[in-house]
Amino acid sequence: MNNEKYTLITGASSGLGKEFAVQCAKMGRNIILIALPGGCTPSLAENLANTYNVDVRIFEFDLTDSQELKKQITLILERFEIDFLINNAGVGGTSLITETSMEKIDQIMQLNVRSTVLITHMLIPHLLQHERSYIMNISSMAAFSPIAYKTVYPASKAFISSFSLGLREELSGTGVSVSVVYPGPIMTNSNTAQRIISQGIKGKMGLLSTAEIASTAIIGTITKYPTIIPGFINKLNHFLMSILPMELKLKMISRAVKKELI
Repeated sequence: MNNEKYTLITGASSGLGKEFAVQCAKMGRNIILIALPGGCTPSLAENLANTYNVDVRIFEFDLTDSQELKKQITLILERFEIDFLINNAGVGGTSLITETSMEKIDQIMQLNVRSTVLITHMLIPHLLQHERSYIMNISSMAAFSPIAYKTVYPASKAFISSFSLGLREELSGTGVSVSVVYPGPIMTNSNTAQRIISQGIKGKMGLLSTAEIASTAIIGTITKYPTIIPGFINKLNHFLMSILPMELKLKMISRAVKKELI
């Protein structure tokens, strides 16, 4: 173990969260992995600990359960010194709003918004105790425009963007630096891959590996960039879309997303 400080990563069992864990372990950072029960988190933790000689701890619970979240985060803070928070956990999907269950809508809001805010709020007093500490919140390129057939997801990611930048300003002058990351398309699982493929060339534009996204995000956060858009194509796309009228942009993006319903 190289130090007594830890990086806390939510949604750490697979996809981008898993890659964050791998890259932080390579840097010699001890890690706390938060994930749902029943996944591959124990084997990931064992592999990282053995390979990189770091301490890896696992906490498996549902972040949408606010009471359990408060209980587990309190326990974590009593036992570990955390100087890097990565709020990665999130969920999305594509469907007609009339065909989306209330449970699914609530899950998106509880996981993407509520859990991120609650964890961040609970950790800030502890992060402020360090000379330097970091918060990385994962938003999405979807945050830059409303999108039909997704509706709640981009709204939740726009919230994360606004929350992160407001918090960054509020904490300016302290040792806590806040960054927000806007990944483009990521093939994290078979469902996501099918949605991206269904959009053809447009869907694959800006597609990066989880390793590339995680590396860009970590470097950007440590160097205190406020906003991080991984990949040149995604940066270019953001610029081009920012100069289009909202109505035109909304129609263009929604038309492409609608193909995911077929």
